[in-house]
Amino acid sequence: MTAAASAPTLDAFERALNTVHRITQRTPLESSRYLADVLQVPQVYLKCENLQRTGAYKLRGAYNHLSQLSYEQKARGVVAASAGNHAQGVAFAARELGIKATIFTPLGVALPKLQATQHYGAEVVLHGETFNETNIAAQAFVRETGAHFVPPFDDEAVIEGQGTVVLEMLEEAPEIETIVVPIGGGGLIAGVATAAKQIAAQEGRTIRVIGVQAENAAPYPVSIAAGEPLTIETTPTIADGIAVARPGVRNFELIREYVDEIVTVSDDDIARAIVMLLERAKLVVEPAGAAGVAAMLAGKVRASGVTATVLSGGNIDPLLLQRVIGHGLAASARYLKLRILLPDVPGQLVRTATIVAEANANVVEVIHTRHATELPVSEVELELHIETRGHEHGEQVAQALRDAGYTVRVGEKY
Repeated sequence: MTAAASAPTLDAFERALNTVHRITQRTPLESSRYLADVLQVPQVYLKCENLQRTGAYKLRGAYNHLSQLSYEQKARGVVAASAGNHAQGVAFAARELGIKATIFTPLGVALPKLQATQHYGAEVVLHGETFNETNIAAQAFVRETGAHFVPPFDDEAVIEGQGTVVLEMLEEAPEIETIVVPIGGGGLIAGVATAAKQIAAQEGRTIRVIGVQAENAAPYPVSIAAGEPLTIETTPTIADGIAVARPGVRNFELIREYVDEIVTVSDDDIARAIVMLLERAKLVVEPAGAAGVAAMLAGKVRASGVTATVLSGGNIDPLLLQRVIGHGLAASARYLKLRILLPDVPGQLVRTATIVAEANANVVEVIHTRHATELPVSEVELELHIETRGHEHGEQVAQALRDAGYTVRVGEKY
């Protein structure tokens, strides 16, 4: 595939790489035998942008954009609206370039992200319950002060900066044939796909690029089908870093041209991916950053050769990480909730606990209820929270209880 006339050129991406390398790290490209076995491909690589300075790839685009501002623009300062990685990227880049940065964030911004942005020297303005309200306030500030607004994704310099990720990947592992990339507004995948396709064309080979969106906030599949950017109604998702209701205009053009396929993943898929990355790769990755791995584990990625994905960020609130781990374990059936009807006679609690222990499962919580209105007078409900080795083992435990004469439901009310 040849580059479209209006697309950033490979020279532009290489210039951007030279620029961003002034402050960014060349993040590791780790291999995952576990994911290679899942996909049944020779190798799977993880581009660890979760280990980037500021904890995400966003620094690349922010620094490339700010580096191109005129002296007058820099003197007026810069503004961004963000609740996450874009805020930190702009704040850090602005500090390195000696530019005053003002970052507008929603009132409910996570404390670690707020503190990090302030630590990088930006002035943080908390405004609005929703991001839309925050963005409106930032735009008003721009009109009042003449400060320069830094877009999060819909911008040529930002796209070129984000695309430097793939130049590093293909320099280190030129055998990569498929690249899986999380999509929010589209800055990262627009840059990655545009650069990768031009490199492949020069080398006379093919590189497939697959995008991944959270299914609760996925404007790209419907927009691609319609042939134009559409605004959708999103619902809450743990992948807030890619929860965007409308594609970027410039991003949409490049993605439609260069991205081969877009798939969606559920929050359960993402939670399982985060747990897998913690256990198998020893990497802390935020929900948005784990979307590519989630697509692999969920069977959404079809690949036949060496495959890679971008772990786009690692900025996850510890409290959210605690909840996500629990959710991921439950989604993998390694943490099960069993509801059991018991005769209201002595000894039943001991008997059920013995059956669970003999099945090599571990009870972590017990709730014993005899006052629920839906229960017969002669019965009680026992709720057991148990640790298992996965779906098959969990079903073995439930079946052992059924074989003993109990009525068992897995994670549901009667």
